[in-house]
Amino acid sequence: MRQTWRRLTFLHWPYAPAAVKPLLPSGLELDTLDGAAYIGLIPFEIHNLRGIPHFPETNVRTYVVGPDGSRAVWFFSLDAGRLAAVIGARLGYRLPYFWATMRVAERDETVHYTSRRKRPHSREHFTDITVAPGTPGELTERDHFFTARYRLYTLVRGRLAHAQIEHAPWPLARATLLDLNQNLIEAAGLPSPGGDPVVHYSEELAVKIGYVRLC
Repeated sequence: MRQTWRRLTFLHWPYAPAAVKPLLPSGLELDTLDGAAYIGLIPFEIHNLRGIPHFPETNVRTYVVGPDGSRAVWFFSLDAGRLAAVIGARLGYRLPYFWATMRVAERDETVHYTSRRKRPHSREHFTDITVAPGTPGELTERDHFFTARYRLYTLVRGRLAHAQIEHAPWPLARATLLDLNQNLIEAAGLPSPGGDPVVHYSEELAVKIGYVRLC
């Protein structure tokens, strides 16, 4: 499955591993950095997905190590603005997608993301995020920890499964968080994030996602 991700913002907060680990399925271990687990809130747009017009998406995720030692992503939720994409991802990848009303807009050198889940999901779950992208810079070990992830894990009929992700290294810029209102992290069963997040921005990246395979 080929697609292009555009106007993507990474927001990451450190968490105590004990707050995140109980939410993982058997077979996965937390991938930590300096003793901390990290929760990501990532809004962006998906383009060039065959048969589906472009749409916004926002995911809540953490980072894990699989049974074979692979470093990967575990998604707690994924909100998307196209019902066809939600149904396809739920059926094909068994990922926890939610249909939402979503919008991404640029104005005065800022990017504004909004989302609110549609029925039958609770309409109380939403995001409202504004960031000011900076200029690309040299990547650090922490930058790679958040973004150099080439596998996702999911559950298929109760069994752990994975899909490979292929993309070039992220063209990352620092960014400034101007405004944040959200409860998707709490809706995933996690505590509210504390403190200022680590913020990155990327304008565009082409991605390929493979088929789901049982572990």
